[in-house]
Amino acid sequence: MTVDVLDPTPPYEQLRRQLADLVGSGVLAPGDRLPPVRQLAADLGLATGTVARTYRELEQAGYVRSRRGGGTRVAPHPPAAVTPQAALEDAARAYLERAAVLGVSTDEAVSVLVRVVGR
Repeated sequence: MTVDVLDPTPPYEQLRRQLADLVGSGVLAPGDRLPPVRQLAADLGLATGTVARTYRELEQAGYVRSRRGGGTRVAPHPPAAVTPQAALEDAARAYLERAAVLGVSTDEAVSVLVRVVGR
């Protein structure tokens, strides 16, 4: 997992999206334990409150269950995986948001993508 400081998406949301994708795709299976908040925060260079917020949001969405003293584990019946189309749309939005932060217009960003794909 990584957090991109240039991405306009808040770090907790970047982390939430990555963990939800890992759970939804089955990479993290029901019952798997997630790293403790402090450990993951230290590993990623984030504040513990950022990771705690990520875990709270994942729990509210049904991806994980947290128990004091028992850690945070993947829920027995997490939400289904995101469709490939939805995942690509999210990636496209993130790409265009990052381009905007860099001062690049949507048209320029699309032309760069077309140029890269054409290689």
